[in-house]
Amino acid sequence: MSITVIFFLGLFVAFVGVIPPGLLNMTAARISLKEGAARGIMFSTGVCIVVYIQTYVAAIFARYLSSHPDIVAILKRVAFVIFVLITVYFLMLASKQKEQKQETEIKSKHGRLLHGMLLSALNIFPIPFQAYMTITLVSFGWMNFEKLSIVTYVTGAATGTFVMLYFYIFFFDKIKDRKFTSQKSMNLSIGIITGLVALVTFITILKEL
Repeated sequence: MSITVIFFLGLFVAFVGVIPPGLLNMTAARISLKEGAARGIMFSTGVCIVVYIQTYVAAIFARYLSSHPDIVAILKRVAFVIFVLITVYFLMLASKQKEQKQETEIKSKHGRLLHGMLLSALNIFPIPFQAYMTITLVSFGWMNFEKLSIVTYVTGAATGTFVMLYFYIFFFDKIKDRKFTSQKSMNLSIGIITGLVALVTFITILKEL
């Protein structure tokens, strides 16, 4: 399979994986609304750096993860705890926050880059997801586990993630004057979304017991 096809496979898989509203894309949109698109893009860049590393790790250990489902089970439990904590944080933040217009707080672009990297590192779902997708693509003969193939796929995945995050930034910038895009509403939305993810994860864990 050609390098170009493998790149777009990685881009498409990551693009689809980030389409549902989640912590990273909603946070990118919120930062863009509050501090400007440039800092939202910087946050997204930080996210993609970690996504690149996570996808590479997932591809390298794809066979191992697929043959050891107990590892995936542990990752799910860790993710559940993390999302519960994030949900509590954003819901408490939204409940204490008053709806008011305030001056934009200028933050360092490097700070948002690190923020994106940290938040992305807390989201471990891309590892089992990309491991599964890598194994699936290899089984279809669309890619292999050679270094060039893996690096190309990982680059496509990071690019696809950035494209979708940029779409969220662009979309919310166009509707920024709507009431539901206020900072309080965005924090509440993130809290609800991560709560639903935590619930789904918990149900999945129960089914596996």
